[in-house]
Amino acid sequence: MSKPAARSFRIVCEDRHTTAVEALLRAQGYAFEPEPFSPLCRRLLAEPRPLGSSLAAFFGYIYIQDRSSMLPPVALAPAMGASVLDMCASPGSKTGFLAQLVGRTGFVLGNEPSPTRLGTLRANLHQCNLIQAGTCLYSGDALPLHPGSWNAILLDPPCSGWGTAEKHPQVLKLWQGDKLDSLTSLQQRLLRHAAHLLAPGGSLVYSTCTTNVAENEDQVRFAEEELGLVREHLAPIPGFVWEEMPGGEGTLRVDGARSQAQGFYVARLRKPGTMTDGGAGDTQGSGTGDTQGSAAAAAAAAFGSADGFSPRSASDSEFSGSSRFGRKRSGRASRQSPGQALSPTLGQTFGQALGQALPPDCLAGPTCDPALLPPGQAVLYGEHVRFIPAQATALLPQNCIWQGALLGKLCGGRLDAAPRLRTLMPKEPDAASSLVLEDLNDISALLSGQSRQTGLQGREAALWWRDLPLGRVALKNGRAVAGFR
Repeated sequence: MSKPAARSFRIVCEDRHTTAVEALLRAQGYAFEPEPFSPLCRRLLAEPRPLGSSLAAFFGYIYIQDRSSMLPPVALAPAMGASVLDMCASPGSKTGFLAQLVGRTGFVLGNEPSPTRLGTLRANLHQCNLIQAGTCLYSGDALPLHPGSWNAILLDPPCSGWGTAEKHPQVLKLWQGDKLDSLTSLQQRLLRHAAHLLAPGGSLVYSTCTTNVAENEDQVRFAEEELGLVREHLAPIPGFVWEEMPGGEGTLRVDGARSQAQGFYVARLRKPGTMTDGGAGDTQGSGTGDTQGSAAAAAAAAFGSADGFSPRSASDSEFSGSSRFGRKRSGRASRQSPGQALSPTLGQTFGQALGQALPPDCLAGPTCDPALLPPGQAVLYGEHVRFIPAQATALLPQNCIWQGALLGKLCGGRLDAAPRLRTLMPKEPDAASSLVLEDLNDISALLSGQSRQTGLQGREAALWWRDLPLGRVALKNGRAVAGFR
């Protein structure tokens, strides 16, 4: 009898916060050990309560993920500062991992053709504060991107899911015959478009959670014989037991039962040619100079998706009908703050549907340091402020409608930062604007709806557990009120 699959998760934070996140988990009784294939990944050893109910999970400092599902980003291995396309992205497990690997100076575009699943993808990226990731809603075989523009692509297409049969035995009966033929046809269309978008010298990782040869080894053979891609042999990744199948040389097939994981398949393919400087996977990135000008140039595409044509982002619910964590405001354009110098163009665009790059002083506040923003630009879309990574403006054509990460809303000419946005919080607590709690019970009480007297002035405070930033809370007459959703 096979052992049950081990529970694994990623730690999602800056390196300097890893020790604090691990301490937060241990303080709630969780025990874990490093996974051997990535310093970002851990395997759970003790789970006194569901890991998804932990404070680390609530604040987006961990992401629970099957260990086999971690393999495609590890196999693609994008460099820090690279740009990556994830063609079938929801719920965001691999998109988020890729965003961690490329770091704050990189860019990941996660595409998801299902509006419902797109909302899940956006919510997960927002909760984990991965603002270097953007999202879009297209059929993967019709993504309107420049041919040959991406040096790194991940394609994890819809599949039969036979590798998950231990948890979902119905998949073995569901995906047979004509239904299976429709899947393999879709996978080939996606592979063909991925090859079209891949830059010469670029790499494509193809992965599935099925054990079906027709969706795995046969599709790699299709990519080689029909699309001209070249197989890049993958060395076995530590921590797994591998199966070998005829025609699978250089690809990885997880033995799920013996690996305590899902059955999984991973292959890496390269497009013949020489990679040019400044491409999608260039570790130096691109377009990092005039970010305000380049953000404006990309406005037609990005602004259309932010609050207009694409489904409403799940992360926007933090501001649903409200401002400053609960107080409703009218739909009128925001007023300029006294003494604030804004250009006439910027002032005229407040509250309008089209976008405008915002100057850094619009982001500055007691709990928000604009100097911590990665290369790129904060841009106003209607009333929402979103982040446009510098590389996105160089990579994405104007007819590609996509959405940048939510930073917050513009109120009175200033950023009203999303409660979960910790990326721009100061690196250390400030006595005048920070609520630092040592007892986890106090944090849980805040999250349950209880208010807490702080003695602080103003309208918001940064919330910390010891030296670990958690997010923002509203202040009402000095009492902290949590508005996380």
